Amino acid sequence: MLRAAVGTICTLGLLTAQAGPDPWVVYAGRGDGPGAGAHVVFVTGDEEYRSEQGMPQLARILARLGCRCTVLFAVAADGTIDPGVRDRIPGLAALRDADLMVLFTRFRDLPDADMQHIVDYVEAGRPIVALRTATHAFAPAATRRFAHWGWDSRQWDGGFGRQVLGETWVAHHGAHGTQSARGDVVAAQREHPIVRGIAPGSIWDPADVYAVRLPLPAGCTSIVQGIVLDGMAPDSPPAQPIVDAATGARQDPNDPAMPLAWTRLWRAPNGVDARVFTTTLGSAEAFRHEGSRRLLVNACLWALGREAAITAALDVSLAGEFAPTRFGFGTHRGGVRPADLAWRDEPAPAAK
Repeated sequence: MLRAAVGTICTLGLLTAQAGPDPWVVYAGRGDGPGAGAHVVFVTGDEEYRSEQGMPQLARILARLGCRCTVLFAVAADGTIDPGVRDRIPGLAALRDADLMVLFTRFRDLPDADMQHIVDYVEAGRPIVALRTATHAFAPAATRRFAHWGWDSRQWDGGFGRQVLGETWVAHHGAHGTQSARGDVVAAQREHPIVRGIAPGSIWDPADVYAVRLPLPAGCTSIVQGIVLDGMAPDSPPAQPIVDAATGARQDPNDPAMPLAWTRLWRAPNGVDARVFTTTLGSAEAFRHEGSRRLLVNACLWALGREAAITAALDVSLAGEFAPTRFGFGTHRGGVRPADLAWRDEPAPAAK
């Protein structure tokens, strides 16, 4: 069994992870937190937004809340993490006993046997939390068995992204690299457990707002809307309307505002209504900001059916050292192996 091979331990009040030769990392959770007993599997692999940095941080926070977290990576032949490797994510068999899949991949072309683990998980109607490029998570070769899961599929319109999450890749809505994104809670959803404890203005991502087609498909509920900011700081003002020089038409990027995060009840082939949460934020730098972290932690607990445990007092502070690199192609840290991300520095919890 995967869990035995990894050999996670939790002892003496310290949260630890042991990563042997296996090309993934597991963080063992505390037994008394709101996520106790849940196994969360993170599937990462994107070339731009540093999922290989942000998702281990989110996993550590969830582990501190009780979840056992397995983090999978795109791994090169030499054993180092390389998001440019599009056809190899070792350890996907971990999804067999996962209670939640957190997906953050971009244009992956996985072998049929590996992709089968993801398909089996999704088609069983089990919960999903999807970030940023997960709307275009897969780009299988036409010869693959699951080619129709691709982001631009015509056979299964929009593939996995459109059919399961609610949208596939459309376009950048803000100006990429110069306009960041603030998340504002939709007025009608202020009592939703996913936004519980989130201070106004605290959801921010230096990456831009993505465009989605409105309205979202049936079963989707917009929870947070993305405000295009005219700058790359959390306090940058909202982008102002512009006038198209050719047509004279007035274009306001924030009217209507694009959904930045939404939920969906997706009817799986077996008749189960899966809980799905999708957000188009997700650069690793976003997780320096409490609101962005809290949104994702709350979403994971909601997806697990543990929304009653979501409170404003949940500890979503950074867990261990966290120094993400700026988003962009070619900005990942070379030479890092999954074993290097084992957690050995988490202090014992403070006395209550």
